[in-house]
Amino acid sequence: MADTRRIAVMIHPIRADALDTAADFMTRVSERGVDTVVLPEQWELVADALPDLVEAHRLRASATLAAGDVELVVVFGGDGTILRAAEWAYEPEVPLLGVNLGHVGFMAELEASEVANLVNHVLDRSYVVEERLTLSVNVRDSSGDEVWSSFAINEASLEKAARERMLEVLVHIDHRPISRWGCDGVLVSTPTGSTAYAFSAGGPVMWPDVEAIELVPLSAHALFARSMVLSPNSTVDIDILLPNAGRAVLWCDGRRSVDIEPGARVSVARGAHPLLLARLTEQPFTTRLVKKFNLQIDGWRGETGRQAAGEQRE
Repeated sequence: MADTRRIAVMIHPIRADALDTAADFMTRVSERGVDTVVLPEQWELVADALPDLVEAHRLRASATLAAGDVELVVVFGGDGTILRAAEWAYEPEVPLLGVNLGHVGFMAELEASEVANLVNHVLDRSYVVEERLTLSVNVRDSSGDEVWSSFAINEASLEKAARERMLEVLVHIDHRPISRWGCDGVLVSTPTGSTAYAFSAGGPVMWPDVEAIELVPLSAHALFARSMVLSPNSTVDIDILLPNAGRAVLWCDGRRSVDIEPGARVSVARGAHPLLLARLTEQPFTTRLVKKFNLQIDGWRGETGRQAAGEQRE
């Protein structure tokens, strides 16, 4: 690590409260001798808000992060902003710490009102780093040539491109065919993504420390079309069949996409790098799940309803 400590900052691009909260944080850490780094696309926005840091050379822009040069990426936004930050931090394996200014914020660690505490934790490095499984995704055309590759933090989703046509796919697990589906698409999700698109598609919630890959067919016309939880070392191959296949599009985390031609194969396996999330407290995932989804642990009728039901039983 260089003598000068550096923290990277990612900010929701259009929320004024995100910029205000981030500027407050960056000012506070700068006063304690820590420099900050932002993406070039956010430079003008941040530089206008923090001219003193620019003049003092305590703030710079960089399109890439180097392992060991930046110790942490602090993200001010929701889960979507964290996924954007993951594109910056994934390969150099820099931990992400999220400050929630979105709606659910499953991956975020604390709320915007807790910036003072955040500064102290960052300066003292009083956080633990949690590793999350990621996915490696590649596409080969009908000739077997690789035409596209990416990674996924939440999920890789193969979806039909035209409403009037289903996709005809053959799914292989560990290089053995398992089922052929006419469907709207197929999701391959991480445990982190199990509370995102996969959850909306009817897949199970997986605890983030589970080492597994989740496969979720989308509106498949088949007797066997259930979600499946696979080994973390499994490989999922999805063939878009000829001649009945419609056109498809492949998305990774809803951010990176490529059009898929009939006859192509999409392959998904465990990613080469984990996602690193910084945690300030050892909050159990059960607590986070109840809080973020506002689960009714007291029941829909509440205490009064339970008392009434007890009186009726008596």
